[in-house]
Amino acid sequence: MTATRVCADADLAPATAMKVVIDGKPIAVVKESSGAVHALGDTCTHGDISLSEGFVEDDSLECWAHGSKFDLATGKPKNFPAYEPVPVYAVTVENGEIFVDADHTLTT
Repeated sequence: MTATRVCADADLAPATAMKVVIDGKPIAVVKESSGAVHALGDTCTHGDISLSEGFVEDDSLECWAHGSKFDLATGKPKNFPAYEPVPVYAVTVENGEIFVDADHTLTT
């Protein structure tokens, strides 16, 4: 599969996340304060919680329910209670559009 357009870059404000579903996979598309865009599995590995409803801080996405923070580049949890990583997907930004390749997992 090729990358799927998820939104315009301008539609995703810095330090925010949004949930998209590609081929049945819930994915959190996240823009850091610096403007870098990432895509991670949207479900917290500690509980069935949507990470896109959480908080973007520096280089991490924090689960709003239990406080686990996941590294945007690796998907690895930075603190407990989560101890399993979330998948990280390939993202490209071209001509002001954000694309995610849900078949290309960078890390797990």
